[in-house]
Amino acid sequence: MTTTIKSIHRATITLGIPGKIADLILYATNIVQKLTNNPSFPTPTPTVAVLAAAVNDLHNAETTALSRAKGSATVRNDKRTALVALLQQLDGYVQSVADATPETGAAIIESAGLTVRKNTPRGKRPFAAKPGALSGTVVVTAVAAGQRSSYEWQYSTDGGKTWVFAPATTQGKTSIAGLPAGTTVQFRYLAVTPKGGQGDWSAAVSLLVK
Repeated sequence: MTTTIKSIHRATITLGIPGKIADLILYATNIVQKLTNNPSFPTPTPTVAVLAAAVNDLHNAETTALSRAKGSATVRNDKRTALVALLQQLDGYVQSVADATPETGAAIIESAGLTVRKNTPRGKRPFAAKPGALSGTVVVTAVAAGQRSSYEWQYSTDGGKTWVFAPATTQGKTSIAGLPAGTTVQFRYLAVTPKGGQGDWSAAVSLLVK
């Protein structure tokens, strides 16, 4: 009997501290509200009371700083630094709670008023051909085959009936010049790897040469 194990992606936090004081106060106030009586965080670190007090301190310091009272900007900046430090501490706490139940990690993070980091899959570079800078030139890019690999290239101007070799490269990209403008040309490549040796020719891609 075969058992299938489903991989669970770990949700992580992107803290995204706002640069403007007013925005930071709103941001932190929302977090305080989300944490209050939140069953997922029965004993948050820092506590809701400590975080709320830091937000209030920054709010008051900002009000004073706007009056341009002497030394008020320094006090305001110190209060901002203190609040940011608490938010960074909270980041670690919320992340640990989310990690304990990865199946619902994203929902737990968002319930605290924090944002889940977006994960962009890094797929392999596709095999493609595009016009070069000069007329009759095409830039061809292969799917990366790994380190210390080399690539052989061919092109066809008669629909794949005959193939012409272009110079081999040690990089998965080459520029082929001297192609007939206004003609649809097909391109293909094969990779030679240290472990697998010479591979098969790829499926062809076509491009109208300009």
